[in-house]
Amino acid sequence: MSRFISQKFEKLVPYTPGEQPQDKKYIKLNTNESPFPPSDKAVSGVSDIFKRLMLYPDPECTGLNEKFAKLIGVEKDEVMAVNGSDEILNFAFSAFCDKEKTAVFPDITYGFYEVFADYNGVPYKKIPLGDDFKINISDYFNANATVFIANPNAPTGIALTLDEVEEIVKNNPDNVVVIDEAYVDFGGESAVPLIHKYDNLLVTQTFSKSRSAAGARLGFGIACKSLIADLNTVRFSTNPYNINAMTMALGEGILDDEDYTRKNCKKIIEARLFAENELKKLGFEMTNSSANFIFARHKNISGEKIYKKLKEKGILVRHFNGERIKDFNRITVGTKDEMTVLIGKLKEIIKEEFK
Repeated sequence: MSRFISQKFEKLVPYTPGEQPQDKKYIKLNTNESPFPPSDKAVSGVSDIFKRLMLYPDPECTGLNEKFAKLIGVEKDEVMAVNGSDEILNFAFSAFCDKEKTAVFPDITYGFYEVFADYNGVPYKKIPLGDDFKINISDYFNANATVFIANPNAPTGIALTLDEVEEIVKNNPDNVVVIDEAYVDFGGESAVPLIHKYDNLLVTQTFSKSRSAAGARLGFGIACKSLIADLNTVRFSTNPYNINAMTMALGEGILDDEDYTRKNCKKIIEARLFAENELKKLGFEMTNSSANFIFARHKNISGEKIYKKLKEKGILVRHFNGERIKDFNRITVGTKDEMTVLIGKLKEIIKEEFK
């Protein structure tokens, strides 16, 4: 850092994204992207936008918000389009937290929560998951803080039921509860219907996983009108043109082809089940994932060794150094063919280790 950086950022530890090496072609199973590209129908309207790039995009994202709201069964002023769901999470830390109204989230979860808290100067508490990596919902009752929960959680993939989410929301009437649903389309149950029952619930979703648009950076916040108004105050005070015209057009195209999204989700779930069964045969243990990834460890080989050996063989997975999860790797679910290659490479590694 230079001598000019503000004191408030001197000790900030930034989020570490999944590696994107360029030294050779890899099977990428490390960043939870979709293995499927956007459909032809989804991208068909983007080319027309190039002729209008001299103009600012619609700051209200009118067409995009209307289509998304209709799809999920809410009003257009109950949603807000954002530059990936990371942006709405950052807005939530800014709008609903401060030095008095702190934040709380699990100790093993999406790593950006801690970074956003530090960035916004928000004190926070991390609540340990159980030995089974599950969230004990009563730990979050009357938290006297803004609650952030990924559901399904990452990197474990374990999901809370809708009833469990409602209990957390109901037992924090004076604080906002943020439910991050980045992976909900792969087996979770969305809390969106609860926004009409509770004025303290914010749901976040993304187009980066199930909707094949990680490179476009598009997400949404869903909440009652007053919470969305709060978040728009933050947005219009920082970057009112947060969604570029090409992403907006792509987003509308994706929403016009929901059947394609659902078919791809089904394929990913099937590939996950296939890979889980094969991994069990090879001596792996894993959590019960409702996401587009598998959180697995081998009984006899360290997680770090498996990660490094797979990388040598052209497959990227995500390894974490945390003490409780250092023997695990998070494996993104790709196509069935990609998962078949993964299983083959793991068989090679196991054979090499025990020859």
